[in-house]
Amino acid sequence: MRERAYAKINLCLNIKDTRADGYHDLEMIMVPIDFYDVLEMEVSSETTLSNNRSFLPVNEKNTVIKAIRVLRDRYGFRENFACTLNKHIPTRAGLAGGSADAAAAIRMINRMLNLHMSRQEMIEAGKEVGADVPFCLINQPAFVQGIGEIIEPFVCHPDFEILLVKPKRGVSTKEAFALSDKTDPIHPDCMAMCRALIENDYQGVISSLGNSLEDAAVQLVPEIRSVKEALHALGFDGVLMSGSGSTVFGITQDHALLEKASQLLYERKYFVRRTRILTR
Repeated sequence: MRERAYAKINLCLNIKDTRADGYHDLEMIMVPIDFYDVLEMEVSSETTLSNNRSFLPVNEKNTVIKAIRVLRDRYGFRENFACTLNKHIPTRAGLAGGSADAAAAIRMINRMLNLHMSRQEMIEAGKEVGADVPFCLINQPAFVQGIGEIIEPFVCHPDFEILLVKPKRGVSTKEAFALSDKTDPIHPDCMAMCRALIENDYQGVISSLGNSLEDAAVQLVPEIRSVKEALHALGFDGVLMSGSGSTVFGITQDHALLEKASQLLYERKYFVRRTRILTR
């Protein structure tokens, strides 16, 4: 069985509070994008994972293997799986690549073994693997709260395109949150972004972009600022870092600008990908 594991971006991310357990209560507008890894799984005599990136772990540090273990603990099945991951989404990028892979594994095992998991059961299992996994399981534009487990999907039909640009260095999510706790981050209005998307208000989307983690991530990886400046200078209407970084995205309705910027930034040795928001 084969499944696409779609990346996400955060159009808005607001840190509300730090919790007693060390996590943070968040508000986020998260959207899936047309950019994905491909995971293949089949029942086998033992659980294995092969992939096209030699630096990726193939033990439980990999979210696919962790997802299998979480489901086995919950449902008691004995089956093992041979897994092949064709990785395209960069790591430490704020795009939820590992979470998307885990979500794909959960969806496939649910179908392969006829587990008949409800949406809430999938979310609870996904939360054990990682905070972004519940959203990646739902895979729809959504207003997301808590640590990522409270998900309110909404319908939107945005009329813009997106350019992803990632510096070579990634950002540690843990370090970005720790540093933001020592500063006074911005607190963007995620509900305003939600309304703008639903109403297809392009200028509202642009004016509502914001990320509480961006300043901290820039301190950790200063090149994020350089990428943002380059996208602004090229003429993108909106520019923001996704999640904890280090990927920056530019928003435009100008297809020619997208083509020009994509080629220029690729020549500067950045990771570059043109994409759009996935809607249902």
